[in-house]
Amino acid sequence: MTAAIEIFTRPGCGYCSAARSLLTRKKAAFTEYDVARDPKFRDEMTTRVGPGATYPQIFIGELHVGGCDDLYELDRAGKLDALLAGETAAS
Repeated sequence: MTAAIEIFTRPGCGYCSAARSLLTRKKAAFTEYDVARDPKFRDEMTTRVGPGATYPQIFIGELHVGGCDDLYELDRAGKLDALLAGETAAS
């Protein structure tokens, strides 16, 4: 079972592009919420993450991964594939 992946992005964000690129290379299906298309997406992100959050903000299942750097760190540590596959242990 694969985990649901959500990514909150904004236009022109290089980190958003890099995060999408890694997820695409991993063949991970994700739902992207572009805050420029609908302000409700920004409100939802702020509710889930808190004010002052940067872009992107990534969720894998119920886990708030964080941003692009956090996503790449999980990959370097060999933990991202398991999360994408729906395994919950990220420690």
